[in-house]
Amino acid sequence: MTDTPTLRRLIDLPGIDALELKALMKPRAADPDELYDFPEIAEAIDETARAAFGLTPDEAAAVTRPADWDPIERLDPADMAEAFAAEGWDVLDTRRKPLRMLAHWALPLALAMRGVAGELPFRAEPDQPVTDWGSNLKAEATRFRKR
Repeated sequence: MTDTPTLRRLIDLPGIDALELKALMKPRAADPDELYDFPEIAEAIDETARAAFGLTPDEAAAVTRPADWDPIERLDPADMAEAFAAEGWDVLDTRRKPLRMLAHWALPLALAMRGVAGELPFRAEPDQPVTDWGSNLKAEATRFRKR
């Protein structure tokens, strides 16, 4: 049996999950071309991207890319998810679909992970505490059987 490498989850970076929820409530906010209608979300995207990758999506667009640049940020979301997974990043939500806001994060993440511009976060911390409910349930069942 081969071990599969653990992917770093984009949604676990601070602020990403909250913006995904906003995109669920306002789907047009996930489209970079429609973002001008949502200045508060645009500001939150910039702050989150700067905190996570050291540059905003607009700053990332202005970066000169190397001649051999593979435009991962222009792929279809499903293909983009596969390409990021090949480079160690899980850009899927909990239902295993590409993040709604992936178009905003793709270029800054690609630039940072390839060492062209920005920086990668050292440690991803979830917005909400993660609990291992399976082991909690098993422990509770063991205590119940002892009664």
